[in-house]
Amino acid sequence: MYLSETTKYQIHANFEAEGIVEKSDVIGAIFGQTEGILGDDLDLRDLQRSGRLGRIDVRTESRKGQTKGEITIYSSIDKVETALLAASLETIERVGPCASRFAIRNIEDIRISKRKLIISRAKELLTGSFEECDFDTNEILDEIREHSRIEKVIEYGPEKLPSGPNVVDSDAIIVVEGRADVINLLRYGIKNAIAVEGTNVPASIIELCEKKTATAFMDGDRGGDLIISELLQVADIDFIAVSPRGKNVEEMTRKEIIKPLRNKIPAELALTTEGRLDTNMLSLHSEKMKKEREEEKKVNNEPDLPQSEKILRGMMKEVREQNIVKFLSVTNETISEFPSDEIEAALKKTDDNISGIVTGRTVDQNLLDLIAMRKISLIAAPDFRDIVKKPVSVKLMKINQL
Repeated sequence: MYLSETTKYQIHANFEAEGIVEKSDVIGAIFGQTEGILGDDLDLRDLQRSGRLGRIDVRTESRKGQTKGEITIYSSIDKVETALLAASLETIERVGPCASRFAIRNIEDIRISKRKLIISRAKELLTGSFEECDFDTNEILDEIREHSRIEKVIEYGPEKLPSGPNVVDSDAIIVVEGRADVINLLRYGIKNAIAVEGTNVPASIIELCEKKTATAFMDGDRGGDLIISELLQVADIDFIAVSPRGKNVEEMTRKEIIKPLRNKIPAELALTTEGRLDTNMLSLHSEKMKKEREEEKKVNNEPDLPQSEKILRGMMKEVREQNIVKFLSVTNETISEFPSDEIEAALKKTDDNISGIVTGRTVDQNLLDLIAMRKISLIAAPDFRDIVKKPVSVKLMKINQL
């Protein structure tokens, strides 16, 4: 049986007949009038029977008493034998009772045609199907680090509330609105957040707030205000972190998150005399923080430095005088200190709680790569030299510019 997958060549021929003929007449003429011309080895019937010759397609069109048509023969024999077979078709002089003329138009190499189609399609795929791949290794590392942090979301209590891995062991918790907020805080190293998942405060949240210092940190909209109101009525909330009005926690950057957490207010100050949430007071407090930051920018002539970074001013002299390195938390509190020349060894022993580093030595590419691998988001140093690739997840702060 002939397999179309083995086709190597296609013989394309045209014919004309002086009369009306059918497809069967043309095929009969091909088999009958070529029989014996090229010997038994190239007999059409034997070639088809052995699977070396494929089907013979005939298309005809009759007009004004004449018939014209096209013939296609599929061949898997070699090109010399195919050429001989094609030439034998031109010896056919009659189709049925009608005089006829056969002419070979061309012999097509199927492999070349397929190759052209493959090349053409490959060009289309290359142009339209591949994503841009202009990236560096640090971008890949940053994406993996972020994924590993997001993977640390756990389920707490019978309600299976999304939370950070430190909710159980930490002395303080941050109550947020939803899973996306927990994930965003994890992205910046804050691991003690738990989500209420709606305005109906779960029993697990109420129980946690009784045992731990609880800070409510909600979106700066009416929905966030409603959840804070509910929390204040049923749970022992200690502090409220005022998110900028119109700002969602899940969309906030590290700088935007740290400022309201550092400037949180006691919960009792957010209540009216009737025990209700004073939304006007929250708005005023948010506006006050904004004005304070603007004043700090004017006094210190540092328009681009957020408040959290200015805390580092008090560390710089100590770091330089004692020739040490400080490892900081996400709120810029000192977690540990080491001699400056032991920074590489110390970095290999750090855990995920380290968010920043202040050092009195110059940072080069090797040290920067090691810092980036340890998921540290801030490095403050006197100078940065020979930096070829800056990790997007690490902020470089030159001490001399503070």
